[in-house]
Amino acid sequence: MGLLAVVLTACSGMNLFGPPKIKEEPIVPAQTLYQGALDDMDRQYYQTAITKLERLERQHPRDPLTEKGKLMQVYANYRIGRFDEAILAADRYLALYPSSSEVPYVLWLKGTAYFAQIKDITRDQQLSRDAIDTYNLLISNYPSSEHAVDARDKLLVAYDQLAGKEMSVGRYYQGNGQYAAAINRFREVVERWQTSTHIEEALYRLTETYLMLGLTTEAKSAAAVLGHNYPASDWYKRAFELLGKQGLAPELNSGSWLAEVQA
Repeated sequence: MGLLAVVLTACSGMNLFGPPKIKEEPIVPAQTLYQGALDDMDRQYYQTAITKLERLERQHPRDPLTEKGKLMQVYANYRIGRFDEAILAADRYLALYPSSSEVPYVLWLKGTAYFAQIKDITRDQQLSRDAIDTYNLLISNYPSSEHAVDARDKLLVAYDQLAGKEMSVGRYYQGNGQYAAAINRFREVVERWQTSTHIEEALYRLTETYLMLGLTTEAKSAAAVLGHNYPASDWYKRAFELLGKQGLAPELNSGSWLAEVQA
């Protein structure tokens, strides 16, 4: 009898009728969930709004409000700084609704989610490249969009980040006597990032580094381009003085790659 009691007690701790039932989620009308999310966002309760929007998507995948809900998820995640989630939500929206009138806005949100994460120039600049790619996609496909105007402004900052990174690496190479490698970095700035704030220094560093290598013709050409485009620049004054110490003066060689930059 004692043994039977032990067996029955052990069995009582086991579920003899299969796994426990999962509590079903109550179905809430799509309009209720959507309006609740709107109300939450008006009060800046973005996390609770996201929860409602995810529930809307889960419970009513074919309801017309779900498309609007997916758009709001991009915005809400962006607003609370969940940038990776905002980018993923943007990609989902773009994949599902490529012809939507909201595509320019979603591209802008995605690009700005990348842009908001751009760090200083000493870090890897993949985020800058991602922002540039997204903004360029927006500008090329929707040039008249109001969001394209802001994207163009942010592009200049992203370009400046990439140029700054090239300059940082170029200075490092120059300081370590790796002059050819330094020239490649400074040349990248001059050829690709001419709208950046680093262009004047890049031309000066080219003048300086070419002189270190004894390439006086290229050094004079770099200084000439600098003087032609930025005659009042302190960088040009420094380049002019640097050449003068060696009895040289700025002069553009028509056969130099720098002639195309000036043109």
